[in-house]
Amino acid sequence: MFDTITAIVIFGAVLLSGLLKGIIGVGFQTVGLAFLTIITNLPNAISLLLIPSLVTNIWQAAVGREFFKVLLRLWPLILTASTTVWLGTIVLTSVALSFLTALLGVVLILYSALNLSGLRFEVKPKHEWWIAPLIGFVNGILTGMTGIFVVPCAFYFQAIGLSRDTLIQSMGILFTALTIVLTVSLQTHNILTLELAGWSAMAIVPAILGVLLGQFIRHRISENVFNKFFFISLIFLGSFITFNAF
Repeated sequence: MFDTITAIVIFGAVLLSGLLKGIIGVGFQTVGLAFLTIITNLPNAISLLLIPSLVTNIWQAAVGREFFKVLLRLWPLILTASTTVWLGTIVLTSVALSFLTALLGVVLILYSALNLSGLRFEVKPKHEWWIAPLIGFVNGILTGMTGIFVVPCAFYFQAIGLSRDTLIQSMGILFTALTIVLTVSLQTHNILTLELAGWSAMAIVPAILGVLLGQFIRHRISENVFNKFFFISLIFLGSFITFNAF
């Protein structure tokens, strides 16, 4: 399916995605899709990232001491998001790919701009019962349509005041659930082929290497400086993807 040069570029993108995930806890799907949609279409890009994404997300979910506490608090969001992935995947198979690719670029731009602006929302515990399913619904639809897991759940996790370690573990748990549902959904809709699954399996190695390297770097640079660089880069990538979609 892919020639040697394309394969090297794909594995390089996966390595970079793992590197960023290792440093800041998120970004594997976001950065991976940003690069891969430049060299292949969106369904292929989503499929290529599935298996390394699942492995790194399980790894992220397992690290920490609040697994069951997170599940008890966030199960309405996780359940709703996992259920609505199917709806987003239906859209993926019935809407023009140029539109969905452009949507991916817009999501990257908005997500990055909001992070750079320092905008923060606060959700009081008494409101979580109805806001969590709503966030899960939107997150699931966007995941099925674009393959991105992080929007808007990352903002919600910050809004309810999760500590950094708990937030990272929470995203790992949610992303694991979404990856499993997305994998089944894509296979059901004949998007995830056996050949793509094979390429995705091979991408586990650069993904793990990237995460390990990122974790090593995390303790040796200013996270604040890196975050700004990261999100500015995503804005440029998102802009390129959006204007290149049509």
